[in-house]
Amino acid sequence: MRENVRAFYYYPWQRKLFVVFNYLFLTCAALICVLPILNILAISLSSSAAAGSGEVRFWPVDFTWKSYNFVTAKPEFMQSFWVSVRRVLVGVPVNMVLTILVAYPLSKTKHQFHARQFYVWFFFITMLFSGGLIPYYMTISKVGLVDSFWALILPGAVPVYNVIILLNFFRNLPGEIEEAARVDGASYLRVLFQIIVPLSLPAIATLTLFCTVNHWNSWFEGLLLMNDPTHYPLQSYLQTVIVNRDMSLMSTTDILTLSEVSDRTSKAAQTFVAAVPMLVIYPFLQKYFTAGITLGGVKG
Repeated sequence: MRENVRAFYYYPWQRKLFVVFNYLFLTCAALICVLPILNILAISLSSSAAAGSGEVRFWPVDFTWKSYNFVTAKPEFMQSFWVSVRRVLVGVPVNMVLTILVAYPLSKTKHQFHARQFYVWFFFITMLFSGGLIPYYMTISKVGLVDSFWALILPGAVPVYNVIILLNFFRNLPGEIEEAARVDGASYLRVLFQIIVPLSLPAIATLTLFCTVNHWNSWFEGLLLMNDPTHYPLQSYLQTVIVNRDMSLMSTTDILTLSEVSDRTSKAAQTFVAAVPMLVIYPFLQKYFTAGITLGGVKG
């Protein structure tokens, strides 16, 4: 094994070949991810005839904004867009705060937290069994959340899957750091928010992205729990207008525009509009997707 490692460094051409192969492989992987997005964008900016005949690849044919005009022309679009923005801005912090507060005590041993086993099963059983759609709706209706913005936030406020991921991450942190803080008189909350959370930024950033994507892409709750279409989040509105094409939400102008927009171009516009916010947010969170942030945290 050592001879192979030495040969790798002694022969520069092998290292250069390895680097070139890595660049080629990563370039191909990047193209596999980018080309479908470019194809969707090109279809959304092409005429319905060109898209229907299969002429569009990665560049628009008969460039037109009609698909986007159809999607964004109604004031309900911007209203539903801001409902989704509010849902992300409120729902993600609620998810992350509750996830952290639940995962931290559950990451302790049963000797440190005696009721741990009970709460672990209390949360875990919700992943195995569900009351069903009708009891779910009846529960939300009884507490008065139907047709309310909080109906999009509170029912999924504690994502159990994220709790399991985060508590396992907490367990892998060096316990000596927390013990030293406790000896110095730090409370559990201070240890959590001033030591554990900063050390867990990679996991928290990843779960934040998961919660953001979930809130932004979710559409079923809006259709189920909102009686007023003006309260729909963006994905529910697009599902109604583009996929199901609820004519009751369309004006005469919208119907005329729809006659000039094919199903393929309108769905491509819907997909791209819904994907843009996530494409913008991801680069800001990517820098936290690195391991080893606790390296050197414990000396000796």
